[in-house]
Amino acid sequence: MTITIYHNPECGTSRNTLAMIRNAGVEPTIIEYLKTPPTPEKLVELISAAGLSVREALRQKGTPYADLGLDDPLLGDNELLDAMLKHPILINRPFVETPQGVRLCRPSEVLLDIFPEARNVPFTKEDGEVVIDEQGRRIR
Repeated sequence: MTITIYHNPECGTSRNTLAMIRNAGVEPTIIEYLKTPPTPEKLVELISAAGLSVREALRQKGTPYADLGLDDPLLGDNELLDAMLKHPILINRPFVETPQGVRLCRPSEVLLDIFPEARNVPFTKEDGEVVIDEQGRRIR
């Protein structure tokens, strides 16, 4: 099975998502998107396949979002995409691609929608929150 995660190792949600994939016995392709940003075409593809608008894929917290005036409702998709490509920290994370689809895995449990194999293995997030219990039941 081929899984790709657009990962930021500094992000707890991204780390939890990666751990959930590995916990199910799969080693994904890891793209540290801050070091290797997606192409413009790939970014548009990820956003579209995840069912998001470009604005929904923008990360605000801990980014130059406000300084760049990206909260301006008059800015179109092209301007927002240009900002995301110029400042990859603006790309929300983690995007995950599996044969079942693409999702922005925020929260990390969204992964279960496109990676059902992870449902069968107990998993606890780094903060102690149980996602899948010992009986294979999804919590929450």
